[in-house]
Amino acid sequence: MSRRGPALPNNMDDDGAAPLHPPGRRVAGIPLRAVVPNAITALALCFGLSGLRFGLSGEWQLALGSIVFAGVLDAVDGRVARLLRAQTRFGAELDSLSDVIAFGVAPATIIYLWSLAHAPKFGWTAALSLTVCCALRLARFNARIDAEHQPHKAAGYNTGVPAPAGAGLALVPLYLWFVTGEALFRQWWLVMPWVVIVAMLMISSFATYGWQSMTRLRASWRLPMIAFTGLMGAALITAPWHSLLVISALYALSIPLSVLSYRRHRRG
Repeated sequence: MSRRGPALPNNMDDDGAAPLHPPGRRVAGIPLRAVVPNAITALALCFGLSGLRFGLSGEWQLALGSIVFAGVLDAVDGRVARLLRAQTRFGAELDSLSDVIAFGVAPATIIYLWSLAHAPKFGWTAALSLTVCCALRLARFNARIDAEHQPHKAAGYNTGVPAPAGAGLALVPLYLWFVTGEALFRQWWLVMPWVVIVAMLMISSFATYGWQSMTRLRASWRLPMIAFTGLMGAALITAPWHSLLVISALYALSIPLSVLSYRRHRRG
């Protein structure tokens, strides 16, 4: 998740009229406490690129495993940053760059090589839609960092499907192919519309559940949620593709529910 800090002033470079840093002022680097979360983000970036490398060599399971692990690291880095009070603008920008590559470029290339390369027309265009929409979503998020009026965020919701979740949904045809072995799920005419729909969900204005909204669970649901999370973690180890299918299906079903939930919240 993204780590956002206060807006920093823009300094002119060496070719400008003003020096990059005022004379006599110490240049601020990355705080020591910010090293760990930023290292986790860099590791997520490396796993995303490794997924791309495995995709280029046709090692599909390793490619998807790398993307999934990048998603896990992406979920961890922001929590670590908040725990260490290490939320910085540098971390926010690094996180966005990592997300575009790990959840935009890498999944789009994998899906293209696996299926969409066989489309007679527009296969590459459909794959590009995933990367472009991922980048647009992150640009929209960054542009609203300092905005005071963010109704979705204030209520604990995201605007549109987050980049890691979008990558996970886009890869559903591969999960189905791994589980069933059916060539049907690799057909470009089935994969292409699915990828485009997921790309549109990423830049949509739908209110989707975020971490803050999940923390507002009723007391009676908290223990079952802990048990479900533990069991799902065990299932991911023993049957990863089946488990990812279940997680993807549950998330897809949660989208209309989150939209309705946000509407009820707005009505008060």
